[in-house]
Amino acid sequence: VQLQASGGGLVHTGGSLKLSCAASGFPVDDYAITWFRQAPGKEREAVLCISRRSEDIKYYANSVQGRFSISSDNVKNTNYLQMNSLSSEDTAVYYCATDEGYGCYEGRSKTIWGRGTLVTVSS
Repeated sequence: VQLQASGGGLVHTGGSLKLSCAASGFPVDDYAITWFRQAPGKEREAVLCISRRSEDIKYYANSVQGRFSISSDNVKNTNYLQMNSLSSEDTAVYYCATDEGYGCYEGRSKTIWGRGTLVTVSS
């Protein structure tokens, strides 16, 4: 079982980007999926989570509320992180992960991590 994040790149301030987290070995909607990011020189932080069956969404980073959204496509078995109104503070390596649980619990250790994808926001 694994997750693979993709979709990062260079975007201008105020632009949008959609990251993908493809699941293999399990249905993406079976577990809660959390997106994390790690900016240069900073600790990794949880950003956003969607629970099993998309029943609940939790924002962990206040700075992304109203700008980022999360969703899952069961046909493509992929989770998405839509990022709008990007700023330089959003520059980071983004990761998707799951603890193979049903709900969003920030403190629970994640057991499956996707490789990071770099998002660079430049003016």
